[in-house]
Amino acid sequence: MAKVKSFKKEKFEERLLHEMNGMLRREISDPRASFLSFTKVELSHDYSVANVYWDTFDSDRKEDCSEAVKGLAGKFRSLLANVLQIRHTPQLKFAYDNQFEAQAEIDRLLKNQTNSSEGDS
Repeated sequence: MAKVKSFKKEKFEERLLHEMNGMLRREISDPRASFLSFTKVELSHDYSVANVYWDTFDSDRKEDCSEAVKGLAGKFRSLLANVLQIRHTPQLKFAYDNQFEAQAEIDRLLKNQTNSSEGDS
């Protein structure tokens, strides 16, 4: 059975995503990070861990972006602590968001299927 997200949790995830993307533009000077964007945040049930998903504008720089994100985790958490003003800032865990690659692959497969069925007629 799927769990329903609470309104409060959903709003906090949206705020984390908004703040982190803003910090990426304003506060982070690492050139490797200039090619990435955060796409989604999922909080644990107790708000202690935030899984932050990211994607890059340049697929050739995925490895550089991954290293940058891992190296900047502490800085992001510190900046969030200052902005959010909450008792406990969540631990940040970063993961590459392959949603867009998966969608492109599905589109490619559907297009190939359509082309092959047109060739059969």
